[in-house]
Amino acid sequence: MNKVAVMKEIDELTDTYCTDCLVIRDLRKKRGKTGAHRFCIEQCTVGEQLQFLGKELMKVADNNKLQKD
Repeated sequence: MNKVAVMKEIDELTDTYCTDCLVIRDLRKKRGKTGAHRFCIEQCTVGEQLQFLGKELMKVADNNKLQKD
């Protein structure tokens, strides 16, 4: 995977699932912004996928850095 492909996939996921997420909107009211964010990171399947893609993006960045050196 290249950097652009990973970033497009991240954008697609957030646009499709996170932008109008009713769960996060409700959790922000009940738990605040950090509580809602914690839910996304720890329990949401979309959040898990975003974390995976973030790690893939870091791998791509590391590989690009090694190739330049």
